[in-house]
Amino acid sequence: MRYVLVLLPLFAAACAPTNPDPRGLEKGETFLTISATGRAEARPDEARMQLGVNSQGANAGEASRLNREKMARVTAALTRLGVKPDDLQTRNLSLSRIDYGKERGQFRASNIVEVRMTDVARVGDAVTAVTEAGANVMGGPDLRVSDREAANRSAYAAAFKAARSRAEAYGEAAGLKIVRVINIVDGGEGGGGSRVAYEAMDAAMVAPPPVVQTSAPRPEEGTPFNPGVNRTEVRVRVDFALKPA
Repeated sequence: MRYVLVLLPLFAAACAPTNPDPRGLEKGETFLTISATGRAEARPDEARMQLGVNSQGANAGEASRLNREKMARVTAALTRLGVKPDDLQTRNLSLSRIDYGKERGQFRASNIVEVRMTDVARVGDAVTAVTEAGANVMGGPDLRVSDREAANRSAYAAAFKAARSRAEAYGEAAGLKIVRVINIVDGGEGGGGSRVAYEAMDAAMVAPPPVVQTSAPRPEEGTPFNPGVNRTEVRVRVDFALKPA
C-alpha cells in the first residue's frame, strides 16, 4: 500500500495534459499574422442633399407666408421628379428678427429639408427644378451606395486573398506550408476595427457637406452632374498556422 500511495501522484502527473497554446497552435506549428487590404468600386445609387428657402418680410407673418409659398413650389417640383414624401425630411425651421444693418426690424424665415433621391441620374434636373421654384439654399449632394455590404464583398474577398497569398510567400521562403486559418479580425473601412470573425463593420458616418446660401444665377436646364464611382478600402488581419512543408 505504501508503494501505491507514492506512485499514484507520479502517474497522474505524467498523464496530465500540457497547457494548450493560447494562440490556438498545436505541437510543431508556427504562428503567422498577416494584415492586408482590399479595394472595391461601386456606382452610387442614392443621393442626399439639403435644400430650402430663406425668405424675408416686413413682419413675421409676411416672412412666414413668403417662405411657405416658395417651399410649396419647391416640394411640388421635387414631387414631379419622383421624390416621395418619405424621402423629404425637415432639418431646420427658423423665424428670427433682424436687429442689425439696413434690414433691421424685418424678419427672416428659413425652411431646410434633406432630400433623398434614388434616381441619381436626375440630381442635375432636381437642382435646376428647385432653384427655378425658388430654392436659394443648397448643400450636397452626398452620393452613397445604399447596400454597402453587397458593394464591399469583393473588397473583403480581395483582402483575405491578399493575406493568404502573402502568408504563402512567407511560408515558401521559410520551408513551411499553411495548415489552417486560426483567426480573422476585420478592420472595417479604414482599419481600427474590433475583434470579430467573418463579420463586417459598418463604416463611420460621414458628415454631410455644409449647407450654403447661394446668390449665383439659377442653373440652366441640364445642370452638369457626374455621379462617378465610390471607392472603398477594407482591412483584415488573418492568423495562420504553418508547419514544415
